[in-house]
Amino acid sequence: MSRPPLPPFTHESAVEKVRLAEDGWNTRDAAKVALAYTSDTRWRNRVEFVANQEDARAFLTRKWNREHEYRLIKELWAFTGDRIAVRYAYECYAYEYRDDGGQWFRAYGNENWHFAEDGLMANRHASINEMPIVEAERKFHWSLGRRPDDHPSLSDLDL
Repeated sequence: MSRPPLPPFTHESAVEKVRLAEDGWNTRDAAKVALAYTSDTRWRNRVEFVANQEDARAFLTRKWNREHEYRLIKELWAFTGDRIAVRYAYECYAYEYRDDGGQWFRAYGNENWHFAEDGLMANRHASINEMPIVEAERKFHWSLGRRPDDHPSLSDLDL
């Protein structure tokens, strides 16, 4: 299976790859998203390590079972050959963080990606920080699913 655009990346194909990854994660469909990774993909996500595609699916399932109303924006930071670096932010609502029902969060992160020749992601290294926010501070208000093309980017939102 091939997952275009394929490396080596141009600016345009790197931007497209980032948007496709964002779109995929915004579906919150762990089984579908996991297909974008090689069978032996390796991740570091905070303090959790993923060793293969099945681990990635399980990780994403756990993530989206905790993180409700999940909305993500990714932005290209740099690229070369078969590697892409992105920065991103996402907002979600987590019930387990407050006794009175839950807490909104905005998470900020950077990811370094390495792709196989077929365009599947072989390595994903993520560094993430999150902060609690009140609902009035939310900036990502589109309907669940794909971010509309006219929605502001991270740079537009000064994030």
